[in-house]
Amino acid sequence: MQVKSVQVSSGKEDLIEIADAVYAVPYNEALLHQVVVAQLAGQRSGTAVQKNRSAVSGGGRKPWKQKGGGRARAGSIRSPIWRGGGRAFPGTLQSYKQKVNKKMWAGAMRTVLAELLRLERLQLIGKEEFSEAKAKNGREWLGRAGGDDVLVVLSEPSLNFVLSLRNFPRVGLAEWQDVGPADLLRYGRVLMDVSAAEKLAEVYG
Repeated sequence: MQVKSVQVSSGKEDLIEIADAVYAVPYNEALLHQVVVAQLAGQRSGTAVQKNRSAVSGGGRKPWKQKGGGRARAGSIRSPIWRGGGRAFPGTLQSYKQKVNKKMWAGAMRTVLAELLRLERLQLIGKEEFSEAKAKNGREWLGRAGGDDVLVVLSEPSLNFVLSLRNFPRVGLAEWQDVGPADLLRYGRVLMDVSAAEKLAEVYG
């Protein structure tokens, strides 16, 4: 299939041939949802750790005798119901990773790329070079590209281009091999250079 490619800095447009096997597949919502959930789960750190009653220091002796005091019985000042005590169900080190095989990942990538293209949220662009790294250059480029809230996917990032765009909070920069379905859906639009689109078609086609 043929799609339009734009050189943002100059406004020049070209027609580019891209693979139907990747950019024209039917939408598979169930597969995409499963892979996105797995990708986001894998990004969780799982490092929240708390202490249970045996891990909190102190509390080695009984606070008061069992009977005769008129108070509720207590065995340790480190009980979860005491201030300064351990947690009843503490957080522990764990991994949230979910298994996704290569076939599922490739199918989800094809689905999301094709759907973004159908929704006109995916735009192919030409390779960009800036003479110097300045946020002003990045701001002007974004203005020509249609504003921020955009993920820019590149095949071979230019240093000045990356440095000019990296400080904008709603602009993402990624190389083609580092993007997944969740990354592509995180932003309102995706600007992808032609070379990156071709490489993605080679890998997932």
